[in-house]
Amino acid sequence: MTVATSTEKLGFQWPVILFMAAIHVGALFALLPGNFSWAAVGLAVLFHWITGGLGITLGWHRLVTHRSFQTPKWLEYFFVFCGALACEGGVIEWVGLHRNHHLHSDKVQDQHNSHKGFWWSHMGWMLHQVPAKKDVERLTRDINQDPVYRFLDQYFLPIQIALGVIFYLLGGWPFVVWGIFVRLVLVYHCTWFVNSATHQFGYRTHDSDDASTNCWWVALLTYGEGWHNNHHAYPHSARHGLQWWEFDLTWVTIWLLSKLGLAKRLRLAEA
Repeated sequence: MTVATSTEKLGFQWPVILFMAAIHVGALFALLPGNFSWAAVGLAVLFHWITGGLGITLGWHRLVTHRSFQTPKWLEYFFVFCGALACEGGVIEWVGLHRNHHLHSDKVQDQHNSHKGFWWSHMGWMLHQVPAKKDVERLTRDINQDPVYRFLDQYFLPIQIALGVIFYLLGGWPFVVWGIFVRLVLVYHCTWFVNSATHQFGYRTHDSDDASTNCWWVALLTYGEGWHNNHHAYPHSARHGLQWWEFDLTWVTIWLLSKLGLAKRLRLAEA
């Protein structure tokens, strides 16, 4: 199959472009004095962790994409639901695209190939019809027939709208502006830094066959995902921060779950 190598050959994803524009414009309403409250800020911080930390980092990435540990099915579905609240697209497509990234990291087939520049790897790729999406079904055979996964993959946007209604009933527009729009923008860019910044900045501990790096500030923003060179060297490890100074909050959470008997068969980097 011939893979397009330039953005000129790829059509635009206009629904994604318009959606991203709307979310970012919505976040700007946080600058209005009437939309600020410390309770709203606290809500945004809490749901940043629930959706970006428990959902995307722990759930969609380490648990589902790489199967670096196992949990009871009800708990797996809970983490996948938290990820759906991050509104980063459907879980099946997300997992398939990330698995494709590891198969072809920084190669032509990698949808966010960092050699095409920071903007492209950060978010530009999402605004185009990348060929990698054609391989999603093949790469997600373990989850794409599961009715829970299929529901969350298809209805993540109505679920987000329902969450916005709940926030409005609890705290009015400040809760909506901060809990939905600001929080989504922050979770988005923190997640995207793993595709962009951790293939541009930082240090390399392992000779992985790509440009991945360990970047401390991305690790802080993403609950441990910034130790990306470690991750590419040991993709199936539940622990990404391998040195004592490489703080990995998600690994701490997984370790605590294991002590509670809720996480088993933890896979770690080779000695």
